[in-house]
Amino acid sequence: MKTDRVLELPELQQPESGSPQHQSSSLRKDVAHSLAQYFSHLGDDTVTNLYELVLHEVEGPLLEAVLRHTGSNQSKASIMLGLNRGTLRKKLKQHGML
Repeated sequence: MKTDRVLELPELQQPESGSPQHQSSSLRKDVAHSLAQYFSHLGDDTVTNLYELVLHEVEGPLLEAVLRHTGSNQSKASIMLGLNRGTLRKKLKQHGML
């Protein structure tokens, strides 16, 4: 039976402090932190389509990392991502990666 796991990232440097600190961080925490920063910089401005914006911003680096990991093998990448190969190619085109 397949179980979902939380992706734990290796030690990350936190560049905001004067001296670099290392701490274990999950992808979820990193996204939450980035969104908190986004909202603090947003101020009173309004934003629409935030869901689409976040997905687009995350999807590009995800595709790049998976392709790098699979040696640019789209078949292996599509399996790893849980997408069919046609959908992967469509997303690669959307991100200017094809």
